[in-house]
Amino acid sequence: MNSILIIDDDATFATVLARSLARRGLTVTHVASAAAALDALQAAPDGIILDLNLAGDSGLRLLPQLLAAAPAARVLVLTGYASIATAVEAVKLGAVNYLAKPATVDDILAALGQLAANPEAPLACAPMSLKRVSWEYLQRVLAEHGGNVSATARALGMHRRSLQRMLAKRPVKE
Repeated sequence: MNSILIIDDDATFATVLARSLARRGLTVTHVASAAAALDALQAAPDGIILDLNLAGDSGLRLLPQLLAAAPAARVLVLTGYASIATAVEAVKLGAVNYLAKPATVDDILAALGQLAANPEAPLACAPMSLKRVSWEYLQRVLAEHGGNVSATARALGMHRRSLQRMLAKRPVKE
């Protein structure tokens, strides 16, 4: 892997990550929006690091377009809003891997380079907390309704604004 495209609207995080990858001898390009990402694909990167939350837009919507424009690129979804539902969806859409922020550069490079599933991956020691299970459930129902917050709120029998407040919070740590 020689070149990486970072698609992330968090400029500070992307700059630090780009510097770390450049120190490893990689050519790194950073863009902050979906439109700029599609333009940057002209350089045909070997790997793409895609943020799930791009200024309120979903990176999952961009994923099929990235793979159509650069079918040889390996896409890693890296997000601060990790959930089981979005991880499954990202892999279904063609991402080679999915990591939650913060992740080390070694973890990122290993995830981009992974060719097959790892059956030796370590299992979590403890079950998820009740708050984390609730977060995962909200994400699954949201995914089932195509990201439509109003439809999700109706399905859950709650007010739309209450659901929006719950979704605006960062996921609960394990």
